[in-house]
Amino acid sequence: MRVILSLIFLLCCGFASAGSLSARDGWVVIPTEKPYAQLVDDVKAAVTANKMGVVTQAGPTGAAKSRGITIPGNRVIGVFNNVYAVRILNLSTAAMIEAPIRMYVTENDDGTATLSYKTPTHVFTPYMEDAGADLGIAAGELDAIFATIAEAAAG
Repeated sequence: MRVILSLIFLLCCGFASAGSLSARDGWVVIPTEKPYAQLVDDVKAAVTANKMGVVTQAGPTGAAKSRGITIPGNRVIGVFNNVYAVRILNLSTAAMIEAPIRMYVTENDDGTATLSYKTPTHVFTPYMEDAGADLGIAAGELDAIFATIAEAAAG
């Protein structure tokens, strides 16, 4: 009987979804009506339009599919540019571990997608005491750029 109950539990867990993202400290979470693939494309286009670069991309969806597992769309897009990289590196070598800053596109159960990201100010806060006010200024500028990217992509 235990074996049967364990199998039922495992099957139910296999079909469970982690659910939608919700607001958390330092994050911006923007639900959209866009389908997942369109939002991924729109984020990349908005990044380029705002003179930033898509530095990295990663997500488990394709690899899971190749293993015969279907999961909701999930893509992390690393965004930065060399002007900010050099500027921040001159202020704090340690802070550069946070670059690129990631934007996160997740597919919702209803087929729509959500765009989320940690604000640059939140990401760089642990380094500001050592780096000084200029890191806060750069992070604030990046906050505005990321908000513009998010608004353009989600709109």
